[in-house]
Amino acid sequence: MGVFGISRIVLVMLLWALCYPLILAGLAYAPLMTFAALRALLSGAMLVGAGMALGHPWPRGVRVWITLAAIGLGATSLAYLGMFHAAEFVSPGIATVIANTQPLLAAVLASLFLGEHMGRRGKLGLALGFAGIVFIALPQLLTARAETYLIGFGYILLAALGITISNVLIRYLAPKVDAVMGMGCQMLIGSVPLLVAAFALEQPFTIVWAPQFLLALGGLSLFGSALAYWLWNLILQETVLNVANTFSFLVPVFGLSMGALFFSERLGWFEAIGVALTLVGIALASRDRATEKPREEYA
Repeated sequence: MGVFGISRIVLVMLLWALCYPLILAGLAYAPLMTFAALRALLSGAMLVGAGMALGHPWPRGVRVWITLAAIGLGATSLAYLGMFHAAEFVSPGIATVIANTQPLLAAVLASLFLGEHMGRRGKLGLALGFAGIVFIALPQLLTARAETYLIGFGYILLAALGITISNVLIRYLAPKVDAVMGMGCQMLIGSVPLLVAAFALEQPFTIVWAPQFLLALGGLSLFGSALAYWLWNLILQETVLNVANTFSFLVPVFGLSMGALFFSERLGWFEAIGVALTLVGIALASRDRATEKPREEYA
């Protein structure tokens, strides 16, 4: 993997690290599901609008649209449902830590359904990355109130499950659809269940359109969703999922770093060890010679 490829992946992880703080900031001004639905709808509209303006082709084929619908339900509906609910119970730092253990499950699914098998170096990198996440999370988990974090943990696992399944499907579909239109369409599809939930369970018109909310919504939609998923689709067109996904361990590292730089949060020895283990794990995984079986093309 070249420097340019690694730089794109790192940028995506940085964008995703911004999501939980922005969600927490925006929840003060809008109902939960309404906020999630607006994020999905706006980001999808941005991508589809840009794709249409630039003449990008629409996805074609029944199987392609079925796969896009499944991606939308996983990457957008389930993931946003879990992420936005988790923000009520778990701090942004812990949320990013737990959510980004999903490369472990993704490695299993990629092996079963995509034929992507990591070598010894990649497996060691994956294990070190997960160990680093455990070290980062341990101090806060030991002092947390169990009942609150148990609820938040459940919501985060729901989000991680949706992201994991959708990543496998995105990797499978990436060479077959335009990145801009494909990701835009899945977000619009995924926004529908969120909109239904918002109108059924909340009062969507109680949003406070304060500048802070507009900044949070704009940042989530444009950078955390539209730009991030467009880049992620491009990355998975040329990178094995297990290798690219290992970089997800960078998300909590970025989260902790932003906390130290902008919110005067201090990193202890456990966090420092965790960051070091994570970086070593990513370095190993990025140099792994993973194998991949050929995949069938859509008719």
